[in-house]
Amino acid sequence: MSDSPAAPVSRGDGIYLALREAIMESALAPETKLPEDTLGKSFGASRTIVRAALARLAAEGLVEVGKTKSARVAHPGRDEAREVFTVRRALERATVALLADGWSPSYAEPIRAHIEAEARASADADHKLSVRLGAEFHILLAELTGNRLLLRHINEIVGRSTLILAVYGAAHPQADSLREHEELLEAMAAGDATRAEGIVDRHIQSVEGRALIPDDTIERSLDEVLAPYSSGSRSTASRRG
Repeated sequence: MSDSPAAPVSRGDGIYLALREAIMESALAPETKLPEDTLGKSFGASRTIVRAALARLAAEGLVEVGKTKSARVAHPGRDEAREVFTVRRALERATVALLADGWSPSYAEPIRAHIEAEARASADADHKLSVRLGAEFHILLAELTGNRLLLRHINEIVGRSTLILAVYGAAHPQADSLREHEELLEAMAAGDATRAEGIVDRHIQSVEGRALIPDDTIERSLDEVLAPYSSGSRSTASRRG
């Protein structure tokens, strides 16, 4: 992890990151339409820039673009969901094994800081932030491995998993998630790859197993949903990968 200042984010990158964050927090529900003109007005950008951001999200499986070029948040099927979690378990096991086998004390600080941020979000009953931070914990672990290809795939698969849970599943109980993240840190710091793999595998299997009918939500306009993400009043934390 570098302490150097982050590079400036381009307009296109900013739109991509903001939309990804909104999807990760389930603020943009599956099948929400994403008209280029509406997004352009929300973010103060041209349709060309918006279209490029949507194409990046489509490549990650988070957005679907129809034959008429109209875009909407993806709605993954159950078969796809099973495939995603099968791949995710394998990638997560590889990630924690790499960290445990090559553990550096410098890894502990960013992991601990992230767990503390999760705990604060849980204490504040900020469900959307808790969901996003819980997902980004796994992206952080992949980032710490230094393996760029692994990070890219984890970044994509975690995003897809979050979208799947928005359709079929309940959020992982925060107390359980925090405990498992603490246990995972302990196992990796001890260099116990086998234990770390077991913890993360059970964690992902538990998430996969809680398929529920999604709760009814209050329908809001696209402008209302995106206002907090396009105003610049909040930081965009999903910048890994």
